[in-house]
Amino acid sequence: MLERLNDAMAHVERHLDRPVGADELARIALTSEYHFRRMFSALAGMPLSEYLRRRRLTVAGAEVLAGERTLLDIAVRYGYGSGEACARAFRALHGVGPGEARRTGAALRSQPRMAFRLVVEGSTTMQYRIVAKDEFRVVGKKVRVPLVYEGANPAVVEFVRGLGTATVRRIQELSDQEPEGIVAVCDDLDPSRTEGTELDYYHAVVTDAPVPADLDALTVPAGTWAVFANTGPYPQALQTLWADVFAQWFPSNPYRSRPGPEILRTRPTPDGTTATSELWLPVERTPV
Repeated sequence: MLERLNDAMAHVERHLDRPVGADELARIALTSEYHFRRMFSALAGMPLSEYLRRRRLTVAGAEVLAGERTLLDIAVRYGYGSGEACARAFRALHGVGPGEARRTGAALRSQPRMAFRLVVEGSTTMQYRIVAKDEFRVVGKKVRVPLVYEGANPAVVEFVRGLGTATVRRIQELSDQEPEGIVAVCDDLDPSRTEGTELDYYHAVVTDAPVPADLDALTVPAGTWAVFANTGPYPQALQTLWADVFAQWFPSNPYRSRPGPEILRTRPTPDGTTATSELWLPVERTPV
């Protein structure tokens, strides 16, 4: 998988002067567009669209300093409809406009070319299982929140705090299958997965029980799930688990991610310093 990802990155480099779509790169990587976006953002630490923007502006910056093309020619070459649009994007990355950069020979920022490699560390073993589930419902309370990559999500913390003990207990009583008990469910994420974009967050349970009128519900079609478990310092161990799933597990196993909600079951110790977590991700077998 990583070799094919690198083939896609080489394709990007050959075509920085024209639009390159995620669907095009996914075909080169022999996977789905959904999985390609997920893999790239997890491994690169940024959305694909942001990487493409930075790489184009990095190469455009070199051409600005070289002085062989007009600024308008450079803007058009790298996909901007006007010199003004290019100048705004250029300044956002480099901290200086293209005209000033050319006049003064300013130092510019650079987004290095991305390449991926698998680092095998034999000191840890990832615990996982594959589960086939029939259609089920996620039932609880839902809120629309911004995506936050590191640390606690303040919007989620405030939302859960406001639910009240009685409501949470009533939701928990509806749990009738695994993952058991209260779970955190994320759904309807923006395809770019850019930090700050919004998603649906459910403080809920997985159930087949009838849905009370005052609760929110999400019907999840039948499908296959990869379930990853770990125990350790919270939330550091959980954040490491997320990274390892995409950096280690997916490249080494015949599965790819598919559209669907992501479900997290976390059981912290009384002092909150450590936790046992189960991460449920919707997957499908990679076509041979």
